[in-house]
Amino acid sequence: MVLTTQLVDYLNKELQVATIKDYCPNGLQIEGCADIRHLVTGVTASQQLIDAAIEAGADALLVHHGYFWKGESEPLVGMKKRRIASLLAHDINLLAYHLPIDMHHQWGNNAQLGALFELSNVVPLEAVSPAGIVYQGETSTTLGELSALIEQKLDRPLVVCEGKADKPVNKVAWCTGGGQGFIEQAAMAGCDVFITGEVSEQTIHIAREMGIAFIAAGHHATERYGVKAVGEHLAGEFGLKVTFIDIDNPA
Repeated sequence: MVLTTQLVDYLNKELQVATIKDYCPNGLQIEGCADIRHLVTGVTASQQLIDAAIEAGADALLVHHGYFWKGESEPLVGMKKRRIASLLAHDINLLAYHLPIDMHHQWGNNAQLGALFELSNVVPLEAVSPAGIVYQGETSTTLGELSALIEQKLDRPLVVCEGKADKPVNKVAWCTGGGQGFIEQAAMAGCDVFITGEVSEQTIHIAREMGIAFIAAGHHATERYGVKAVGEHLAGEFGLKVTFIDIDNPA
């Protein structure tokens, strides 16, 4: 068991929340019970994940995508009201960390993806600030072999553009989720491949014209691993029961 305030203070410090400018509040978004024994982790605080956490008997839900995004409608009505009402009715704390979980050097989505893809010398890409938004790593393979590995690890089809299967790949850059806008920085840094979750229409033209291979592997699929790693760390640090629940999303 751990006090909710203790857990939030610990995560805010370890994930360096105070140093990161984000599009949403990071930390405790919905206050629930004072003590946490069972923590459920997941990617997005959807109704389906909330219902699964309730069924599991969770005291807290830790997610990457929480609520109160910049620019979203503020009234607590409809879907938003139902989600928050479910959490409050069952006294479940909602903790959400967006960019802090993307960027963390050990538990972050980017760091975890580099390990999953068996890349070496994994470090933040120096051309992008703040450090950790985009990562780079090294390998010695081909585009076809790398694509096959990613497809196997993530268990989902990919969008692959610009480059034949036998194209040599040595330097890779990536940004999980919706990071397609960083492809130009990756190309200018001399990377052979840029990997992210989503693809925009203009991304394909950039890849073709700058000669960098591009792989879109899914927003959800590339962001399952950070929050899971944080939960596993908390299980060891505080002796909590931690359950990762993956709500499938093809996007």
